Amino acid sequence: MDQPSPTVPAVYDDAIVKKFAWATMIWGFVGMLVGVIIALELAYWPTNLSIPYITFGRLRPLHTNAVIFAFGGNIVFAGIYYSMQRLMKVRMWNDILSNFHFWGWQAIIVSAALTLPLGLTEGKEYAELIWPIDVAIAVVWVAFAINFFGTIAIRKVAHLYVAIWFYMSFVITIPVLHIVNSLAVPATLTRSYPIYSGMTDALVQWWYGHNAVGFFLTTPFLGLMYYFLPRAAERPVYSYRLSIIHFWGLVFLYIWAGPHHLLYSGLPDWAQTLGMVFSIMLLAPSWGGMLNGLLTLRGAWDRLRTDPVLKFYVVGVSFYGMSTFEGPMMSIRAVNALAHYTSWVVGHVHSGALGWNGMVTFGTLYWLLPRLYKRPLYSTDLATLHFWIATIGIVLYTISMWAGGLNEGLMARAIDDHGQLLYPMWKDIITRLQPFYWVRFGGGLLFLSGVVLMLFNAAMTAFGPTTQSAPGAAPAK
Repeated sequence: MDQPSPTVPAVYDDAIVKKFAWATMIWGFVGMLVGVIIALELAYWPTNLSIPYITFGRLRPLHTNAVIFAFGGNIVFAGIYYSMQRLMKVRMWNDILSNFHFWGWQAIIVSAALTLPLGLTEGKEYAELIWPIDVAIAVVWVAFAINFFGTIAIRKVAHLYVAIWFYMSFVITIPVLHIVNSLAVPATLTRSYPIYSGMTDALVQWWYGHNAVGFFLTTPFLGLMYYFLPRAAERPVYSYRLSIIHFWGLVFLYIWAGPHHLLYSGLPDWAQTLGMVFSIMLLAPSWGGMLNGLLTLRGAWDRLRTDPVLKFYVVGVSFYGMSTFEGPMMSIRAVNALAHYTSWVVGHVHSGALGWNGMVTFGTLYWLLPRLYKRPLYSTDLATLHFWIATIGIVLYTISMWAGGLNEGLMARAIDDHGQLLYPMWKDIITRLQPFYWVRFGGGLLFLSGVVLMLFNAAMTAFGPTTQSAPGAAPAK
């Protein structure tokens, strides 16, 4: 499927893939370390040491931006640069643009890491960065898009494999979401005023917010799944026709689901209902894709005992199915009334971001590293240990937040015999959540420990001594 032409061998640019792979692991460690710190601050608030720069309100947006756009973004770019060259049988269109993309993206991440703890923020979920950084994101993305579509234009094959279609939805949709949601009038170098107000601002924000999840944390990762899972399993994708249906169903339905974040708000009822209905409909293409991924392993299930890459992918795809079932259910008004503003939402987000995106990221990296460095993975046992630590960690995290959120929602709705709130003070509810916060901290600490193991394994794979040959992975693969 993705071998160079025997008559015109391709010389692929794997140096850019290595850069993005290392950035993924380094920023993953940073982002998850910040997450563990703020989880500890929720469980035991004096941890913030009364230093304003490391309080929960300052570090929380840093954590989300680091995990989504630094950890998630870098692995997506690594996977795209690696797989696209193989699928197109051609080197990336322009090496200068590739490197501009890499260094520009890292500069944006560093800018976020400097400004957010200082309290410089737009105050929008997943879009907190101040306007100069927003402009930089648009510029870097345009360079990436030119390189991406330039490579498609010079490709040596006619067919565009389904992974490329998922990548295209990512490359096209994200700048549209980012630019429309970030439109503002600058006041100073660090302050601006959004052009929207009131309910319009809220609707645009959650049109952006939900579709940032859909087109940054879903479609490109599905592209990675459709390329790397068949490669790791050494099996063709179960149903290519189903993968096409998965793509078109997902991209059509996802874009309308954002209003489910605004149930019971001032948004018109018809718009709320629209978001709820399209969210429920999303279940069909999402589970079709999950089943397509898992059934690709038919005939290779026995390898799960020994192959950590497949372990990560199976759990990751399973979490994709679970979180894409939970999301539509939480968009139903009756369920949303109980779940909204509770830790249940936190559990849902992390089951997707760490259970789905995180595990697929780890599987992809463990598959890539031996092929990028043409050396065997330093330790399969360490990779397997990482798998179990990460799996136990995310299960503890998710279950604690589900249980805590359900408890939180029920307590917030509880009334006495006189129809008065049984727990009128929010601190009465928060106090009951402390055990769940400690379990969450423990789960996050386990997940972070797995990232540390991976960094060590990756460093030894790339730079450590070895006398073995790389696993059946020819350099061109």
